[in-house]
Amino acid sequence: MFAKGQNVQQEFGNQIMKVIGFEPDLIENVITEWEAEDGTIVTGKFMESQLQVVED
Repeated sequence: MFAKGQNVQQEFGNQIMKVIGFEPDLIENVITEWEAEDGTIVTGKFMESQLQVVED
């Protein structure tokens, strides 16, 4: 289980994202946020199994 504020990334990705929330009733229940190359803030939803914690 992840916690709000943790940094995560997809197993085969390089984009580091921050966990900003959860939707427990959905399969894709981890809500993340990251900054795109053009500076816009992007949000996404992922299954827990798709993500791993990024160690600082």
